[in-house]
Amino acid sequence: MGEHELRLLAADEATTKAVGAALARILVPGDLVGLAGDLGAGKTRLVQGALAALGVREPVISPTFMLVREYEGDLPANHVDAYRLAGATELEDLGVEEVFTPDAVVFVEWVDRVLAALPESWLELVLQTRPDEVRELVVRPHGPAWQARYEQLEAALGPFTGSMAHPDPFPDAG
Repeated sequence: MGEHELRLLAADEATTKAVGAALARILVPGDLVGLAGDLGAGKTRLVQGALAALGVREPVISPTFMLVREYEGDLPANHVDAYRLAGATELEDLGVEEVFTPDAVVFVEWVDRVLAALPESWLELVLQTRPDEVRELVVRPHGPAWQARYEQLEAALGPFTGSMAHPDPFPDAG
């Protein structure tokens, strides 16, 4: 674990959405994308960008009070917000099989609250807001399915690893 990770920079909300859209291009049914990070770091923005790229036309709003919202696009997509869940068992009570369905792409905000309920292969995105308001995103593939797609991931998100916000001070680190 952790041998592969990508570090991205997003200078603004539009770029955060663009990261989501770029990621969406490589998603297939059954993929689970888990998002973690501070309140206001851009998790919902990123999902909005991804869902728009997946052909969802309706407005995407944070599912905090609904826990799960389902969208129909070119691929069906489920957007889960685990912020108010006490843990993985509560997610299981909601019916994990219906939420993590093999024919939909699933986005889980506050994924760190429900790690025990996740499938073996999933994609982790950790968003942090730096003091200069630039968002840093760390992308970590988990499990064999995502490890096998790492090059695809790198190709899709590569444009965001460079100097979008600031030149990378440690180009060879990691």
